[in-house]
Amino acid sequence: MLNAGFVCPEVGTACELGFGQGLSANIHAAGLQGQWHGTDFNPSQAAFAQELAAASGSGARLHDEAFADFARRPDLPDFDFIGLHGIWSWVSDENRAVIADFIRRKLKVGGVLYISYNTLPGWAAFAPMRHLMTRHADVIGAEGHGIVRRINGALEFTEKLLATNPAYLRANPQIADRLKAIKDQNRHYLAHEYFNRDWHPMHFGTMAEWLEPAKVSYGCSAGYLDHVDLLNLTQEQQAFLAEIPDAMFRESARDFMVNQQFRRDYWVKGPRKLSGLEQVEAMRAQRVVLTSHRPDISLKVTGALGEATMSEAVYAPILDLLADHKPKALGQIEQALQGRAINLAQVRQAAILLAGAGHLAPVQEDAQAAKARRHTDKLNARLIALARSSNDVGYLASPVTAGGMTASRFHQMFLLALGQGRKQPAEWAQFAWQILAAQGQTLIKDGKSLPTPEENLAELTAQAKTFAEKQLPIGKALQIA
Repeated sequence: MLNAGFVCPEVGTACELGFGQGLSANIHAAGLQGQWHGTDFNPSQAAFAQELAAASGSGARLHDEAFADFARRPDLPDFDFIGLHGIWSWVSDENRAVIADFIRRKLKVGGVLYISYNTLPGWAAFAPMRHLMTRHADVIGAEGHGIVRRINGALEFTEKLLATNPAYLRANPQIADRLKAIKDQNRHYLAHEYFNRDWHPMHFGTMAEWLEPAKVSYGCSAGYLDHVDLLNLTQEQQAFLAEIPDAMFRESARDFMVNQQFRRDYWVKGPRKLSGLEQVEAMRAQRVVLTSHRPDISLKVTGALGEATMSEAVYAPILDLLADHKPKALGQIEQALQGRAINLAQVRQAAILLAGAGHLAPVQEDAQAAKARRHTDKLNARLIALARSSNDVGYLASPVTAGGMTASRFHQMFLLALGQGRKQPAEWAQFAWQILAAQGQTLIKDGKSLPTPEENLAELTAQAKTFAEKQLPIGKALQIA
């Protein structure tokens, strides 16, 4: 929002509708000061989310109520932030009306709505194929076989259909690649993504109509890379869009240029623009931290136009300056690199691109991070304990970024070993192997299970050494380790 020139509120009260397993809700509740609320209709997911909230002591209030019931709760505050990730595409019009009314009543003036959803025109070509697959699962699939077997049957049928080279495929040749990608995805994910009763990709303009009664206005994309036109639009397209006077209609036209399939947007109730001076001052004060191992960072980034290469003359000095993983303000980076003829505009765009590529994260004030750490430490302790028997959760919470950092199951076990006083990678590997062996589990390498204890221990030791070199310094900087 700062990059787009908008005033962004301090988040003291926040709400997530449809939080799933509640991982992000709990990470943010632990990492940020304030009251966090949310609901998810699935009681088993809500129970897991409540367990994490109790473990962290964040005070997050997470429920298992339907949206209509949750919206009527008398104990909810007004919110600075309301978030929905993907839910909008998989609920009925009745639930959409409930959500829009909830936003109207409970989002504060100046508050921000985050909403993501499957988008047209990007889904237009595949929508008929999705309809055919779900009809097969409902009509041909045997009820007693469960959703996974019914999905497999639908995929097999669809593959055979396309093998007959129907006119639909000749008109939409990209469908074959889409189906091939779907076949490789987790079946439970596919059940949620494609085989829901409700599945409604939506034009941006239609979304705007739904949200109009909620009195929110479009702010900007929540995707960093969407803010860089050079990655997504040709010069001719940029010039065409610049001639469209209506900002909302301009977004609709842009979606056709990039064939948008999924939007992640911020909407604001009463948006206020920063002056040019205010924006520059706020941008200089914005602090960031490098979240990737510097030698492993590629200068390539992908947008709607394909792969692009970032300028080494600009990006290498910035990355080198951030390589110690200490938070730095963009103004500090600007000052440090004045001798390299790198200005604030270049530093600003570098921050956007590196954040979009997953290498950079904004950080909160040190005093806020210090208050949050007691909650993130408790949450991480619970997540790491779960990693001993499962790889279901691949993230830990950072009080520095107030967000999540990827951490594989083995990396979490290495952190557990380190926390118990084991200082060397070989000791971490031995510790992890004892946990795995006690459960009859082995590592998989190159698609094959390692057969002997010696091979498993050797692989774990190699991974522990890499972790010590690359991930551990970042974990320490983010106050995860």
